[in-house]
Parts: sequence; C-alpha cells; structure tokens
Amino acid sequence: MSSSPLSSAQAARAAVATRLQSIMKDAGLTGNELAARCGWHKSKSSRIARGKTPPSDADIRAWCTACDADDQAADLIAASRNAESMYVEWRQIHRDGMRRIHEQTVPLYQRTRTFRVYASNVVPGMLQTAEYATGLLRSITHFQGTPDDVSDAVQARLNRSRVVREGGHHFALLLEEAVLYYRVSDDAALAGQLGYLLSVMAQPNVSLGVIPLGARRAAWPLEAFYAFDDAQVAVETLTAEINLTAPGEIRTYLKAFGELSKIAVRGPEARACITRAIDSLG
Repeated sequence: MSSSPLSSAQAARAAVATRLQSIMKDAGLTGNELAARCGWHKSKSSRIARGKTPPSDADIRAWCTACDADDQAADLIAASRNAESMYVEWRQIHRDGMRRIHEQTVPLYQRTRTFRVYASNVVPGMLQTAEYATGLLRSITHFQGTPDDVSDAVQARLNRSRVVREGGHHFALLLEEAVLYYRVSDDAALAGQLGYLLSVMAQPNVSLGVIPLGARRAAWPLEAFYAFDDAQVAVETLTAEINLTAPGEIRTYLKAFGELSKIAVRGPEARACITRAIDSLG
C-alpha cells in the first residue's frame, strides 16, 4: 500500500531543497558564495541545500534574493510550509500542553462532513468519555514529558467532540477488537467508555465497525488514521502526527479503509464484541 507517510513528508522536504539547489545553480553560485551574500555561516547553505535543515521563510527570501530569483520566493515558502506541516512531532504539538491543539482543530472538525477513522490502538478521540480521555492523556503527558494540562485538554477534547451530536456530520469508524481491551485507563473508566460506544453506535450518523481478532485479513493492521472528507488524512505515529493532502496518498488511505471495512462486523455482532469486552472486566 504505497510508501509510508513519513517518507512522503521527507520527500516533500527534499523537493524544496532540490528547488533551492536549482535556483543557486541557475544563478551560477556556489554554496559558499550564496552563504556570503546572505551573511550566513558557510555550512548553513549546505545544510539547507541537502535538506538537513528546514529553511525558514526568511531563509528562503534571502536565498532567492541572493540568486536574483525573488519571483520564486512565495511559491517556495508555500511549499516549505506545506512540507513542514506534514510531519510535526508530538513534543512540538504539545509543547504548551494538549488543550491548545484540541482548540485549534475545532474548525477542521466543524467543516468536515464525513469522518472515516481507523483505530488500532485506542478509542477515537471524538468518541472518548471524560474518564477514558483523562487516563489516556495523562499517560501521554507522562511519556512525552510535556506540560500537564490534562483537565483542560480533556474538556477541550469533549468540546471538539460535540460534532458527533451536532450539525450534519457522518462518522464511519473502524476499531480493531483489541482496542476494546487495552487498559489505557482504569477498569471503571474503560467500562464506562465501552458502554458509551454501545450508546453512540445507535445514532443514525454513526457507523461503528469492529474488526474481530480472528478475522481473515486482506489488509494488515495499520497505524491509526483520521480521514477528513476527501481533503486530508492525519496519521498518528509514536513520535509525530503526519498530515497528508496529496490526492494520491488520500486515495491510498481511503482504499485501505475500504479494505478494512470489508472484514469489520457491525450491528448486533459489533455489540456482542463490545459486550464481551465489558464482561471481561468482571
């Protein structure tokens, strides 16, 4: 199923570096000459040209000015910003805590009509209860060593999740059955979370499928991902969130979602999976 989202982000960064290299060569400059014109240490132009250091907007403007190519600066800045937004480390996203990112993504959730979500590790954020989210976000904060604003972040997550019950949004969600058993919170919180899944799946705008542990698979388990209409896919890895907007990559993830959908159970069978998980808690 295509290349990894990380390799796509790396390729986008490399494309910006290649364009900058070409501008420098077209101007007949060496890296040292360009650095001198920009007032940089000579190693800086080399690091940017090799894609080792992402250029700032100011770096790109200075580069283009030095190469008498000011007309290309705006396009390059846009391409560079897109490349950098594709791959953002969680420690960077959560540098001030987790509340801010939940608030910043509210407009994305509000304008999305159709959500397609594949969850291989935890219950999707928009379906999390306060107690389950508290346990999960507390463990994330501890692991990442980022500021602890868990209470505020949980409330922000719940506020963002209002889209499940308000305004004409449709949710197609796939959960690996193992997600129902993972103890990312205490047993009482997990039981409440599973009970909430039984409740919310009765809503007409929510389609919840569970992929049984013993299902014969045409598609292997993947990293968790969220598709927002046909416009963007957010892929969650251990270290970063990777945002994909290239049509070809979006089609690949939607194809994967379609293949995974074929092996999911829904309705009474999905309810039975969730009920068994609740019963296992004693």
